[in-house]
Amino acid sequence: RSREQTFLIQTLISARQIFEFPGVSQDSPPPERELTEFPPEGPPRSEPEGDYTGWTTSREDLGYDASGVPPGVTICYLPNYSWFTLEQRVDLKAEGVWDELLDGFQPDIVIKDWYEESQLHESIYQLRVRLLGTDGQTVISKYIMSPTEELSEYSHNWKEVSHVFSDYGPGVRYVHFLHRLKNKFMVEFFPTLVTGSTVLVKPSKSSQ
Repeated sequence: RSREQTFLIQTLISARQIFEFPGVSQDSPPPERELTEFPPEGPPRSEPEGDYTGWTTSREDLGYDASGVPPGVTICYLPNYSWFTLEQRVDLKAEGVWDELLDGFQPDIVIKDWYEESQLHESIYQLRVRLLGTDGQTVISKYIMSPTEELSEYSHNWKEVSHVFSDYGPGVRYVHFLHRLKNKFMVEFFPTLVTGSTVLVKPSKSSQ
């Protein structure tokens, strides 16, 4: 078996979908929320429902948003925003990519993610991906994205985020993947969904 054949087989093994939100797919629009007549029973939710096996999760409460409320006005409800963070470190060697390939050929490392255009706020999604060295701590390359959403017109679709790491230098052994989703609680819980998170080592290099 030639080295090129081995390379192709191994890199196909290294294609890994690290998160798929249960019951949703980026191939169809996100589910529309139904407003209920009465608040749901039980304790209030603080994070989206899902199987987060393999992920480290955390929540940051941003407090109540009283911006735009005139002084002296009595209000019944205010939106309470929070960030929900998911992070995971992918071991490239455990996924079948060997040292010589990463250090010598340095194949493209592609990350993809899909988030819901929830329109809860102008900032609902943040992404940070880092390529880490052999100690799992040293940052060799990184990509950060924090888009601003358009709220003037209603839109409810999936938005794709992708980035290609190339010519990143020797020593990469891990991909640290972190995304943050903004949620809102006001009488009910309104999440921002994410799905289709993928790390792919490609059997090719970007043309310069």
